[in-house]
Amino acid sequence: MQIPEFKPTEFFGVYTDDKNYYTQSLTKRGSVYGEKTYRLPGGIMYRQWDPYRSKLGASLHNGIKYWPFSKDTKVLYLGAASGTTTSHISDICKEGYIFAIEISPRPFVELLRLSSKRPNIFPILADARKITEYLHIVPQVDVVYQDIAQRDQAEIFHKNVNVFLKKGGYGIIMVKARSIDVVKDPEDIFDEVEDYLRDQGYKILQRLKLEPYEKDHAAIIIQK
Repeated sequence: MQIPEFKPTEFFGVYTDDKNYYTQSLTKRGSVYGEKTYRLPGGIMYRQWDPYRSKLGASLHNGIKYWPFSKDTKVLYLGAASGTTTSHISDICKEGYIFAIEISPRPFVELLRLSSKRPNIFPILADARKITEYLHIVPQVDVVYQDIAQRDQAEIFHKNVNVFLKKGGYGIIMVKARSIDVVKDPEDIFDEVEDYLRDQGYKILQRLKLEPYEKDHAAIIIQK
């Protein structure tokens, strides 16, 4: 198998071969979710970031301009599921922490397995609507990242950003239009979420759609 030439990008911790994006694995173990991996001499492993499996990966392909992740970033991840995107953030923020909130027991089992191999992931079985369930665990963070399919996803995001995000910190919400309203035009829903967040006092930095990787989804990036 021919190994691509991995080049650093403008996004900290992310590499490219001019076609795909990759992260340098925190561990020497293999694939997390079936993604392609490449092991270089010396043991360094690169993991391909599949934009069809990760909305943050899709954002890289679709022109994200703000990248709030560095080697020691503290992240609150709402809706971590089994840890697909979480694993790539773990690769990037090697000296940071990812507090990964997931409400469903089944994917949480996979998240627990992932965290056993990655010491910078702290899985928490909790409802992101009920911040008192993890208020005593999660500190102030640099980034709040949310990927939740709920009608009140914007309100959930605001509640967590308001409590946990540092002043000047960044928030990324992956808006799922069809989870909010199955009839309304997705663009109108994105506008409404953006207006709601602006009304809460946040600066809207960017909005980008995630097609063709995710239909009727948009990433909205804010600063507190």
